[in-house]
Amino acid sequence: MQEAYAGPMSTQIAVRLPDTTVFALDAIVASGGASSRTALVTIAIQRELRRRAAENDAGILARRGAGDDLDGLVDWFAGNVEIER
Repeated sequence: MQEAYAGPMSTQIAVRLPDTTVFALDAIVASGGASSRTALVTIAIQRELRRRAAENDAGILARRGAGDDLDGLVDWFAGNVEIER
């Protein structure tokens, strides 16, 4: 019988990055800004995935409209919150 893995699963992949990017990653890690290259790359990828999901949600909202009483909140967010690209 196989036991369930208790922690988060991970898969190792090989990624080629420009030397300047690796130097920048190493500088951030050396200054304590991240625990490792892997941690920093993971954070960046997760941020990009969230940005894309938010962009998709914004597209759905633009096509369908708010459809509820949150129009004021949506208008405030649109005028006050900038989504990183």
